[in-house]
Amino acid sequence: MAKITASDVSKLRAMTGVSMMECKKALVSTDGDIEAAVKALRELGVAVASKRSEKEANQGIIAAKASEDGNQIAMVEVNSETDFVARNADFVAFVDFVAERALATEGDVAEELKDELTKQISTIGENIKIRRSEKFKRTDTGRLGSYIHMGGKVGVIIEVGCEKSETVENEAFIELVRDLTLQVAASSPSWLDRTEVPAEIVAAEREIYANQMKDQNKPANILDKIIDGKINKFFSEICLVDQVFVKESALTITKLLNQVGKEVGDTLTIRRYARFQLGA
Repeated sequence: MAKITASDVSKLRAMTGVSMMECKKALVSTDGDIEAAVKALRELGVAVASKRSEKEANQGIIAAKASEDGNQIAMVEVNSETDFVARNADFVAFVDFVAERALATEGDVAEELKDELTKQISTIGENIKIRRSEKFKRTDTGRLGSYIHMGGKVGVIIEVGCEKSETVENEAFIELVRDLTLQVAASSPSWLDRTEVPAEIVAAEREIYANQMKDQNKPANILDKIIDGKINKFFSEICLVDQVFVKESALTITKLLNQVGKEVGDTLTIRRYARFQLGA
């Protein structure tokens, strides 16, 4: 039998990321053949991953990465079974790696990293899933922003547009982008504006309000106005541009955009946003 040295075990661990004990077992079983041991550990990792995949993974971390020029930004959610693992330094580093790859790839980052994921499952000993990812590329003049809240429980990316190139570096505009990511994180809008809300959802809300008021002895035109008011209130809760600004209740987001736009001498718009909530 070949002599298994500590150096051999360390080398195999560096190649596979698997625990020292499993590396030693693999080297013993392959009579010191490192390449064969790597293959054996990969097969072990696949087996472990398959077994762990039955376990529910709804803890984890949301992370975001931006390109150096700020023109691209990616956000990912990576799940683990327990919060304990989600706080593990190796898991945190892996999530950071996934976010970097999501920024660099045009394809499905989960598919691209399936081998690395299998290795992580084998090393950490819990089911891990790259649950979802989103990447924005700046579409026109403007700025991308991101915000990660509660240590990775909520994440937001956003694209805010302007018409003048000099606005992009204006501190008031930069602060606006930051505030809008905080708004989305805190208020969880379902849609950007009213035009995005499906007609059937609006119709269902109107029906609910009409049923609530059917016993009230009021003229039809008055009832319609009351229902319209309730629909406007509904929009103010679910549409980002209609929401009340979380940092100043006297402003809606539309008014905030107009206010900052006047300050910088430009027309400002929210082009799109994405919000991830862990496990949602």
